[in-house]
Amino acid sequence: MTSISVLGCGWLGFPLAKHLVSNGFAVKGSVRSKEKIDSLEAISVTPFVLDIDGEIIDQSWGSFLDSDILIIAIPSKNQTGFTSLISILGSSPIKHVIFVSSTSVYTDNNAVVTEDVAASESSVLFQIESLFSQSSAFTTTVIRFSGLVGYQRNPGRFFQKSGRSISNPDAPVNMIHQDDCVELITQIIKQEKWDEVFNACADSHPSKREFYTKATQQIGVKTPEFIESETQTFKIISNEKIKKLLDYEFIYPDVMQISYDI
Repeated sequence: MTSISVLGCGWLGFPLAKHLVSNGFAVKGSVRSKEKIDSLEAISVTPFVLDIDGEIIDQSWGSFLDSDILIIAIPSKNQTGFTSLISILGSSPIKHVIFVSSTSVYTDNNAVVTEDVAASESSVLFQIESLFSQSSAFTTTVIRFSGLVGYQRNPGRFFQKSGRSISNPDAPVNMIHQDDCVELITQIIKQEKWDEVFNACADSHPSKREFYTKATQQIGVKTPEFIESETQTFKIISNEKIKKLLDYEFIYPDVMQISYDI
């Protein structure tokens, strides 16, 4: 049985770990506080309390990394911590790493962005990606998600506080539902797509005006103020590579049809 360790069982990592267990994998998961251990045990995930921002040497990384695959699903940008983790990985059984990244590594180019477009070298997240990709101790697949939405993450709630406005209202949005994030990572593992970089984004790209107007209307929040501009700064994330290589059909291809009532 393939064993997988999920570093960071939060908004994305927890449902991912649960889904991997249901697909027959042996899963270990990490949280940052002991209070969350019971929730992992309840879904048959072996729990660990770990913190990349703490003193790594004093934590139980050796046991946690006794797996075939490591999925990194934490928002930390602590390069020192990740450098220490990579050092530990070199003497672990881990063969493959999936690094959850973001399309924020790309600058706005007012055009379609594929994986062939160079990421910003000044992006800390891209620098961390590179630390993993350059290691010869394991292979790394980087998956760059667009804006994460779904379930407890309703973008309309951002505007519950008054005074928040939106610039570039006619620029297209790049979003992806949690369910597609989980299934895409699962398919990367099942199909063994290693040493790759993937963009992951829904098919549709409505304008900010359309998207956030509907998102706020769904929960009865006042429509945000839009800062009008003659020119728009944007990027449109292409998902063609990941759809083609995984033969994947999105669960939520149209972000305007996403419901947040669960």
